[in-house]
Amino acid sequence: MSTPKNMSITSHHEGVDQEKHRDNDGHLVRPANLAALTDEEYNKVGKRATWKMDIVIMPIMTIMYILNYLDRQNIASARLAGIEEDLGLTDVDYQTSVSILFVGYILMQVPSNMIAGKIKTPGLYICSAMAVWGVISALMATVHNFVGLLMCRFFLGFVEAVFFPGALFFLSLFYNRKQFALRTAILYSGSQLGNAFGGLFAIGILTLDGAHGLAGWRWLFIVEGVLTVGLAIIFAFLLPNSNKKIIGLNPLEIEWVGWNFEKDLGQQDNSDEQTAWQGLVMACRDPKTWLLMSILYTTYIVGTVSNFFPSVVGTLGYDRNTTYGLTAPPFMLCVICMLINGFHSDKVCNPKTRDEYPSRTPTNNPQKQERFWHIVGPLCITLIANIIAVSTLNTAARYVAMMLLPASFYSSAVVILSWITGSLNQPKVKRAAAIALINAFCNTPNIWGSYLYYNEPRYLVAFLVLLAASALAIGMAVVTRFYLSRQNKKMDTGRDVGRSGPTAAQVAAGFRYTL
Repeated sequence: MSTPKNMSITSHHEGVDQEKHRDNDGHLVRPANLAALTDEEYNKVGKRATWKMDIVIMPIMTIMYILNYLDRQNIASARLAGIEEDLGLTDVDYQTSVSILFVGYILMQVPSNMIAGKIKTPGLYICSAMAVWGVISALMATVHNFVGLLMCRFFLGFVEAVFFPGALFFLSLFYNRKQFALRTAILYSGSQLGNAFGGLFAIGILTLDGAHGLAGWRWLFIVEGVLTVGLAIIFAFLLPNSNKKIIGLNPLEIEWVGWNFEKDLGQQDNSDEQTAWQGLVMACRDPKTWLLMSILYTTYIVGTVSNFFPSVVGTLGYDRNTTYGLTAPPFMLCVICMLINGFHSDKVCNPKTRDEYPSRTPTNNPQKQERFWHIVGPLCITLIANIIAVSTLNTAARYVAMMLLPASFYSSAVVILSWITGSLNQPKVKRAAAIALINAFCNTPNIWGSYLYYNEPRYLVAFLVLLAASALAIGMAVVTRFYLSRQNKKMDTGRDVGRSGPTAAQVAAGFRYTL
């Protein structure tokens, strides 16, 4: 099979490592220690290594995301607790305070992930950022006017920008494409658990209202900020910084983790292969970046409802504590749906790998891999939920729409993120830059989207925009699947897929895009 132009193994070190795991035809073969195992032993090592890795990484990342979301979204709970009255905020002031966080959040994401893609300690980097945003969140308790709140929110977003794109890149160092959707769903469940229990957590903290002369919403910022800093310090000692050293895994299991990653992508990761700037340029030149970005962008437009979820649920007419309580079930359902959708997408995206059958033709068979329907299916439900929200003010119907919205668009989003990470995976610095670039741009609706939510209780303009965005997201997913399918067909017939295609090593190993 011929290989695309302008694609080579760019690092000498990487090339040497690749040779150890390839036969004379360029096909990947198992390392000697793993090849000596029987199939049963090999599978046991893999299951044990994955389980141990999950136990170390996923609970920490999920808790970090819960706190990331609580510290970002607690302004919504503070609004119901009287922050507008205490600081003399107008509706526009409040909307601007919500939006300004995402200005800092967007500005820092790409530079941050360019750093994460080059440094040797990405885990420590993320934990350090967590401690800093916890401090800023606690300092929000000291503000006394709109300007102070605005400054704190901007810098909170600036530092929090490290986490989500950094977390996706971090997970991509340990899990391959066939494992990624479920782990993304587990990670994303942190934000939804934050949404689900943020209001309930707020009820408990707000009982401190008046203690030591501080309003309840000030205690909200203090307690959540201090908790974030404390856990960040603990996590810094637990999170691994590479897949070559993970707490609890023995040398054979570590070797399996590295091989599991390499056999799926067709080559190893190496941060020395390109500069961070070259990685960003490669991401910008790749059509896949913009196609996948368009799907996530339109989906995130629908996601703007999360910033106003307590206010939207508040239009049902219940008191403050009941409203807080009613915000929990939609996000609990969301967590369940995300995990099911992510798990099932990975399950059907699990073909036999080439190392199992080294004499056969490419094994990453795109027909056995599936992301598209796990994206479009939930988005169709999002479409229906927005139609309900637009059509009626009936309390029961409105709440059904609120139940369906987060569960559907977030279930879609976790698979979109997996599609992004798996399709823009090499070189390593390109993957880091692409994840951050897409996530940064796709968060811009959080800036302008907050101004859609007016004229309560109907919020007609907001839900009409969300309805249109849902339909557009489905359309862009169709276009993206068609493009990736064409790229796979080119590789199947040995044609040139251009500089934005897989590396020569990946093509030789039978890499194909997941559909």
